[in-house]
Amino acid sequence: MPWNRRNLIAIEELSRAEIDQVHATAAVFKKTLQRSMKKVLALRGKTIVNLFFEPSTRTRMAFEMAAKRLSADVISFDANASSTTKGETLRDTAQNIQALNADMIVLRHSAAGSPLYLSRLLNIPVINAGDGAHEHPTQALLDTFTMLEHFGSLKGRKVVILGDVLFSRVARSNIWALTKLEADVTLVGPSTLVPHWFSDLGVKVSYDLKSALADAEVVMLLRIQHERQTSSHFPSLGEYTSMFGLNKTRASWLNPKAIIMHPGPINRGVEIDSDLADSSRSVILEQVHNGLAVRMAALFLCSGGHPEAASASV
Repeated sequence: MPWNRRNLIAIEELSRAEIDQVHATAAVFKKTLQRSMKKVLALRGKTIVNLFFEPSTRTRMAFEMAAKRLSADVISFDANASSTTKGETLRDTAQNIQALNADMIVLRHSAAGSPLYLSRLLNIPVINAGDGAHEHPTQALLDTFTMLEHFGSLKGRKVVILGDVLFSRVARSNIWALTKLEADVTLVGPSTLVPHWFSDLGVKVSYDLKSALADAEVVMLLRIQHERQTSSHFPSLGEYTSMFGLNKTRASWLNPKAIIMHPGPINRGVEIDSDLADSSRSVILEQVHNGLAVRMAALFLCSGGHPEAASASV
């Protein structure tokens, strides 16, 4: 099945086959990361602009490194040093970038729907690197890629997403990806941050941490999204940690072979104890490493590359 999408906006719109295509392409590119010569020529001559209007470390660096590993030229946009500080709109900024002959835009923006908006205005591909509390598709793709490396298949695997689900774009993208991959997903956290209506998406909702973690094979922790909350949704960070933070005792409720995940940034001592974040059960740095291969796959496919051509390009 060829890849027919110019843009990568949301996991919700992807089919299971398309998710599998991204994973298969990422697996091919991951092999190149072990070589002494890590670059491939797949996007030589292309110019990719990272248009980030929110702070980012892992995602921004991963997209920049992914583009360079594919031999593309990369321009990273600094919103604080741009004409947006003078009132220029997102539309005008993006259309100016296109007029300068850029070949692709990777967009992170606080407004949900902004990547979709640009994709309808521009004639070049747009990849969503996170839009408000809507979606973060490449994060879910790298998360599920990491799980598949450990389990082979996610069908029937018990995955728990713990924390601030309400304001998390990572949670939404992972819910879509995991349910399409037939995982058994449970959301858990304070009722103010895990409203029961999430069950309409085909997942379970629980407020009992011990029963939710019992025999879980994956636990994905989410930080509290303070920047998106307009009011307090729990009394204090200390109270959240005392009730829902993952510590040694609560980790013992997991399946003995369970893995611990976190999309970052980690708030050590809040959603997870440092000892667990650095333990052998943690695959957090594996997620970061896999994020490079998955972003290489996303850039390659959206630029018009065919999945079967990925092997030839390396």
